[in-house]
Amino acid sequence: MDEVEVVVAHSERATLRVGDVFLKVDADQARIDVEVEAMALVPVPTPEVLWHKPPVLAIAAVPGTALGRLGEPSTASPAAWTSVGAVVRKLHDTPLPPGLGRAGRGRDELVAELDVECEWLVTNGVLPVDLVTRNREVAEAALRPWTPAFTHGDLQIVHVFVDGDEVSGIIDWSEAGPGDPLYDLATLTLGHEEHLDDVVAGYGTDVDLDVIRAWWSLRSLLAIRWLSEHGFDPTAPGCEVDVLKSRM
Repeated sequence: MDEVEVVVAHSERATLRVGDVFLKVDADQARIDVEVEAMALVPVPTPEVLWHKPPVLAIAAVPGTALGRLGEPSTASPAAWTSVGAVVRKLHDTPLPPGLGRAGRGRDELVAELDVECEWLVTNGVLPVDLVTRNREVAEAALRPWTPAFTHGDLQIVHVFVDGDEVSGIIDWSEAGPGDPLYDLATLTLGHEEHLDDVVAGYGTDVDLDVIRAWWSLRSLLAIRWLSEHGFDPTAPGCEVDVLKSRM
């Protein structure tokens, strides 16, 4: 152990890796509390909590490799993506947790936030008007009543690890809570539409593909300002702006 790797770092939180230990430092203690509680409740593979001393959470590395990265082709097999779908279904069938995650936002809150972000994107010349307008129309399909499920809330492919064709661990549970299960599936497949059928094959029934596509648009529209302000590039090939362009 001769180096500390900075996995991610911005003004809200930082994650460091030292050997096989990850140290998560979060300015919001509530997010750490949600993460610890969620990992104790879910019947899916999660990292082992080594110790928890606010504002730091220490967890063990999970085996395997990440399912992929946004903007890059996934090297995981179709069978691995199908296994992920089955594990996510198992998560969504778990009794609801007591807390609320970001995925638990209601329709009115989402509409208000979406309107603000769309106006900002257009007013500041970040995206063309027709691109924002089209994706705002697509996003409307996600803004319907849903039956809440136990959701991860930020199920990006970098948070899902596979070992061969099996899921070896799901990390970063700080946004967990009752929410729209299709939001998880959309987050998982964002920018990787070619694997949507594999995920649905493992997940089973009750999947409206139009709603998943709507969540792709909605999530991307909401994320661009935050990503830009925190050192990430939503215009990189295959990332959020390309996701929006694919709806045109």
